[in-house]
Amino acid sequence: MRVDIGNALSAVADPGVSRKELDRLDERVADAHDRISAGRADDEFGYAALNLPGRTDPAAIRDAVAPVADSEAVLTVGIGGSALGAATVSTALGAEGASAEHYVLDNVDPEHTTALLDGIDLSRTAVNVVSRSGTTAETLANFLVVREAMDRAGVDWRERTVVTTGDEGPLRALVDRHGLPVLPVPDGVPGRYAALSTVGLVPAAIQGHDVEAVLAGGREAADTLSNSLFDCPAYAYGAVAYALDQRGATVNAMLPYAERLEPFAEWFAQLWAESLGKDGQGQTPVRALGATDQHSQLQLYRAGPRDKLVTFVRARERADREIPETEVDELAYLGGTGLGELLDAEFEATEASLAAAGRPNVRIEVDSLDAAGVGRLLYGLEAACILAGELYGVDTFTQPAVEWGKRAARGLLGGGEFEEADAVARKERLVVE
Repeated sequence: MRVDIGNALSAVADPGVSRKELDRLDERVADAHDRISAGRADDEFGYAALNLPGRTDPAAIRDAVAPVADSEAVLTVGIGGSALGAATVSTALGAEGASAEHYVLDNVDPEHTTALLDGIDLSRTAVNVVSRSGTTAETLANFLVVREAMDRAGVDWRERTVVTTGDEGPLRALVDRHGLPVLPVPDGVPGRYAALSTVGLVPAAIQGHDVEAVLAGGREAADTLSNSLFDCPAYAYGAVAYALDQRGATVNAMLPYAERLEPFAEWFAQLWAESLGKDGQGQTPVRALGATDQHSQLQLYRAGPRDKLVTFVRARERADREIPETEVDELAYLGGTGLGELLDAEFEATEASLAAAGRPNVRIEVDSLDAAGVGRLLYGLEAACILAGELYGVDTFTQPAVEWGKRAARGLLGGGEFEEADAVARKERLVVE
């Protein structure tokens, strides 16, 4: 992974960061790196995530998924980090060479769930259920619906299910009762940081992707961590994003230029928001896709409030497809070029457009979206986020606001007595009909 922060400098952008300010910030990065290194060495909660590429066992994953290796579809049932990491990895790796389609149930919208289950052959589908606690309401509700659908279709759900969960809880009890293949969630790692583990790699393994190479890419990215942002791409990004936020760029628009990275932008949004949004701090992540959102969001980024950092992401190498010649004079310049060439031109032009308007932007690149490249990219953004959390001084690995909502919802459904549920009845109302 390489990061170009040139367009975030104050000589180019407003808000921007001067080279002298970067030098001063680098002293704090060195201290943060020491803290991160100590946390990794002690396998502390959260910091242990940066050890996953060296500790995740791909052989154990392949053994667990062997009974469903014949699947034509994989259905991941989870929510948040228990689904986004898997969707990100599988989609980024691409359809080429994949033996199965990957679908995700990470919401409890009844129409979507029904349509999805009606549209796939459940007898050829592997069900990948992921919940650390085994008590996540949305995940268990969807799993119960999937089980019922399989029963109605005459499919033995026990022969088509793989579970990733903790050592205790109702999902673990179900595993023990039915002898289901099971993988452990990594200890001390929040779900949003678990993409390079059993949580994120099971669907890719069922599809036949090279999960060993994904982990190898993560290990290569881990080797780049150092005590200076000028020597470490991940820290360069995390430090500059933090510095720009302090100077008014409170929105971070993640703009990958590859369809395969669209779920990556969603994964990044959870990572950035849930990790850093505390104590009145944190950038608001915005999801976009190049070149599509040049036609829907770029106007705001270039000419709206000066409150945004735009983060470009692309692979330097990819397959291309030639654009046919045409007899239309106005389109002749396109003939004989490629769709990839056009996408690259759009990338470069959009980047330059923002710089010309003095809007800060950062370029993140990997050589290619092969398995190792995907591992490097995910690890790099996780390290960047952890570094940013150190600079903000927040508890990067907790999510108390999310837990509040979970307790309120459970109380409303009769799952226990929770004072948070009482707040629903006290809602202030001003209804206009």
